Amino acid sequence: MPVLALLFLVVPLLELYVIVQVAQVIGVVETLALLVVMSVLGAWLVKRQGIAIWRRFNSTLRNGQVPHREIVDGALVLFAGALLLTPGFTSDVLGLLLLLPPTRAIVRSALISRITAVRVIDSAASRFPFSGRDRAADTRDVWEAESWETPAGDGDPDDPTGRGGELGR
Repeated sequence: MPVLALLFLVVPLLELYVIVQVAQVIGVVETLALLVVMSVLGAWLVKRQGIAIWRRFNSTLRNGQVPHREIVDGALVLFAGALLLTPGFTSDVLGLLLLLPPTRAIVRSALISRITAVRVIDSAASRFPFSGRDRAADTRDVWEAESWETPAGDGDPDDPTGRGGELGR
């Protein structure tokens, strides 16, 4: 959470700083025109890359394969489009880099390896449900229990004594 809050503070300040610096060098009107041109150019590139990814997605499906690469590419192109539509030069540069297929391939492979690592950890944790937790808080082992009593007043209709159905004593 603190990293996200830091990003929401730092990124807009960085964007404003870069815009002011560019405006001091080339002028305010030229800077605004450049921001608009970058947004329009970015929207066109996003559309073009999106159509190409959609075609690859359909082709992969027609070949009977799972389009995992295309799905990640589509998400990255959407993220690039959001960056390009955000006013600012820093976000525009990052968005343009994501639209370039070689850069997108690097980011995609990093994302896929990160997702795979998280899934392996989650999978291992699901196989060993008590790893990293206090087992006593979750259950009692058979050899640790003195009896098979449930807490008194459990409301078991088959237990007329209301003592929890003591077994094995």
